[in-house]
Amino acid sequence: MPSTPRWNYGDLLDGLDAGFTPDAPALIHGDRTIRWGEFGRRTNNLARALAEAGVAPGDKVAVYMRNEPAYAESLAACFKGRGVHVNVNFRYLDDELHYILDNSDAAALIYGAEFREHIESLRPRLPGLRALVQVGGEKRPEGVFDYEETVTSGDGEPLGIERSPDDLLFIYTGGTTGMPKGVMWRHEDLWGALGYGANAACNLGEQPTTPEEHVANAIRSGPGVRQVPCCPLMHGTGLLTAITTLTSGGCLVTLEHPSFDAVELFDVIDRNQVAGLVIVGDAFAKPMLKTLDEHPGRWKLESLRAIISSGVMWSREVKQGLLRHHPAIMLIDTFGSSEAVGFGTSVTTAEGETRTARFQIGEHCKVFTEDHREVAPGSDEKGFIARSGPIPVGYYKDPKKSAKTFPTIDGVRYSIPGDWCTVEADGTLTLLGRGSVCINTAGEKVYPEEVEEALKTHEDVEDALVVGLPDEKWGQAVTGVVQLRAGAALDESALRSHVKHALAGYKTPKRILAVERMFRAPNGKADYKGATAFATEATGGA
Repeated sequence: MPSTPRWNYGDLLDGLDAGFTPDAPALIHGDRTIRWGEFGRRTNNLARALAEAGVAPGDKVAVYMRNEPAYAESLAACFKGRGVHVNVNFRYLDDELHYILDNSDAAALIYGAEFREHIESLRPRLPGLRALVQVGGEKRPEGVFDYEETVTSGDGEPLGIERSPDDLLFIYTGGTTGMPKGVMWRHEDLWGALGYGANAACNLGEQPTTPEEHVANAIRSGPGVRQVPCCPLMHGTGLLTAITTLTSGGCLVTLEHPSFDAVELFDVIDRNQVAGLVIVGDAFAKPMLKTLDEHPGRWKLESLRAIISSGVMWSREVKQGLLRHHPAIMLIDTFGSSEAVGFGTSVTTAEGETRTARFQIGEHCKVFTEDHREVAPGSDEKGFIARSGPIPVGYYKDPKKSAKTFPTIDGVRYSIPGDWCTVEADGTLTLLGRGSVCINTAGEKVYPEEVEEALKTHEDVEDALVVGLPDEKWGQAVTGVVQLRAGAALDESALRSHVKHALAGYKTPKRILAVERMFRAPNGKADYKGATAFATEATGGA
């Protein structure tokens, strides 16, 4: 009887290193190209160096940088050395950064030189860090490895170790979980959730039955498609794109500008013959359309075949505008989260479209009420989308939240992140929104209580609630509602500056409004519905 395939990303990368075209590009960043042969050697050297520094299989390796080749190489080195990747939001400030590194029990940290001062200030509070690697920069703290020296030192040979399908990858997310939590994905489950290697976009054909078959498919297909993750690699959308692209023998093309620049993007597409983009809704698509409207005919974009959006809704008007400039392109909305992949898909082309917020329900998906009763398709009853099959193990060090998000219903284990929807008789999903008070602003998840606490540390603020209001650009705009102390006057600019000095910039409220009495029930619980209604009226529905 044949043995069950053991899927592990490190094994897949070893297979590609051994048989793939060594001159094919793996990573492109500006004028720099790292080819597959070099990519294999550099990532093997990094994985071995981490092991020699005391990073054992199962230890957490935090990656703290913007989009650049070192991020993808660090991810590959984690896979090869059996380290557990931990994504770190580069917008975090010291306390937020400390929380992630401490909560994840990070044993190693690979970080961009621009964040050196943050790391120096935190090192005394993180005694568990055994290895630190700095990417770039002329000044490096004592005891910290230089990244380029590390990846170019050694023979670049494979590690020759046995790996497991139970090896883990963490995706830290805010979402409905309060403070960010590490979603624990087994390699084999993530492989299954991402399609078991059957990726039409990467020209690999049908689903392979063994790791060897997948590697053979990629080698036979030759150099894969070139993809640009416009969103940060440290978010789930960008991270999963990178994993799929690299393990299919493709090429990951990253942008150089620290903030999204549509002109740079279109230049990169034409220069590098990019086939696919990954974005997060209108926050990326709107400036793309505006730039194309302002520069008609400047870019050919002949290589571009698909744009995938995940994380927030992508409006119909913007899709139609992009299709006017490039009628041959396919525009794809995917409905998923860090806690589950494959809830649904919506595809728009010049020949047809799907209305915003409508998806075709994915395989292994059902809709349940809050008491875990299955919603009948076509009943118009609202419920939470749920997925069975390959899903995460749970949240790291949080069994209570794991039990709530990953319940077992009628003997089947599901992932239920908290997205409300209805399901039509034909399986079409209409997304209604996140069932909690989590705010999704341009793909960044903001948990209101964290911002509320920051507001309440200001001397003029007695109480505060934070809500998300619909916004054309951001999807949702973080909006603060405050009750001021007696005699204080609202200084919106000062309050916004106060929050911005305590938390990452994207968590800062776009507007702050004052009320005489806060929206709370007699038991002290927040009345977010009342606060949202007030804020909506006060801002004119903006």
